[in-house]
Amino acid sequence: MIDLRQRRKRPSIATSSMSDIGFLLLIFIMLIALMNQRYEEKINYSESAVLERTQADENFEIWVQQNGIVSAEGQTLDPNALEKAIVTAIAQNPNVRIHIIADKDTPYKYINGVTSILQSLQHRVVSFVVKEK
Repeated sequence: MIDLRQRRKRPSIATSSMSDIGFLLLIFIMLIALMNQRYEEKINYSESAVLERTQADENFEIWVQQNGIVSAEGQTLDPNALEKAIVTAIAQNPNVRIHIIADKDTPYKYINGVTSILQSLQHRVVSFVVKEK
């Protein structure tokens, strides 16, 4: 006769693959976090009542600080380097939209320096970034 009380094998869970899954999730989360990083300067934005939203992936942002320091893509640039950076951005994507982001207390002469470079390049798709009222 067959003994009904035969020992049954208990189901086992392989835990060796759990560390692999955890490691892959960690890599995935780290890559996603790096993709969402954006360079920003700490400024007081100007305000406007009328706004137009643009796509963030097709923008080239030029930051003008209150003391006249101009930066783009995380690098401080002089006028010649800024012009080269703009030309490179336009060459990579002809539909790029230039965003000028300046502190609300920035003297106009610094912003005018950036716009004169854009005028000399005849680039017409330019936005001034402001904060909504």
